[in-house]
Amino acid sequence: MASDRGHTLGVVTESPWSDLDRPPLRAAQLNRDPGRLGALWSSVDVVTETGSTNVDLAELAAKGAPEGTVLVAEVQSHGKGRLDRSWSAPARSGIFLSALLRPSDAGVPRDNWSWLPLLVGVAASTALSRAAETRVRLKWPNDLLVSVGKEERKLGGILTELADNGRAVVAGVGVNVTLRESELPVPTAGSLALAQAAVTDREILLRELLRTLSELYQEWCADGGDPTATRLREAYLDQCATIGKHVRVLLPGDTQVVGEAVDVDDLGRLVLREPSGAEHAVSAGDVIHVRGA
Repeated sequence: MASDRGHTLGVVTESPWSDLDRPPLRAAQLNRDPGRLGALWSSVDVVTETGSTNVDLAELAAKGAPEGTVLVAEVQSHGKGRLDRSWSAPARSGIFLSALLRPSDAGVPRDNWSWLPLLVGVAASTALSRAAETRVRLKWPNDLLVSVGKEERKLGGILTELADNGRAVVAGVGVNVTLRESELPVPTAGSLALAQAAVTDREILLRELLRTLSELYQEWCADGGDPTATRLREAYLDQCATIGKHVRVLLPGDTQVVGEAVDVDDLGRLVLREPSGAEHAVSAGDVIHVRGA
């Protein structure tokens, strides 16, 4: 892991100025006053390269790092996605961050922690839509979507993991900002640049993302994590592209459920209405939007 201040632990990357279309983030500016990014944040550290910001932050959490600690990487060599999938992208082509949250300190009941991935999703889609001036939507439970031409493509994702023996949560966010068509890991991926976004300045996008996440998270904590009182559930339903679509959900154990996505329940689970009319709540799984259904 290497910071822009010269501290190096790991592989040394190419010069940060080797791609002038992708300048490095200005860590000193972000750290000058973290509070301007939202009252929640205690520090924002930008590193040149690391394996995974989620892994690094979980290690810091175990050592007592305070809520509001943020790690941002210019490139991740072993970025993490859901179900142990990898997440990779060229250096400085996106936003790759992890934030440390300690909802138990605010008295949020553990049952409401299931809403954290959805809360981070709402914050990300809201902030990116506003700052990039292009519509970003959500696919349950943790994908960010953008339209490239007439195609719905994955812009990024969210991964929340328990840390510090279950006393904290590490919330990871990955967003493709300037990824080019030739750099896409899969044809279904997209980026803000490919979506013709008006703004692709990563510093502007990162600042708005952190401000919005700070605001939504603190409101959620103030209401004990109640998704209705904070109108989080309403905001999620409004921004979720999955609702109203016919979907196929691949469940653990190589089973699947097919039906229309009609709601998200009080625990953040996706509610499907099967062809028989029966409703089924799904807490985890891969969702595929079925075209032409």
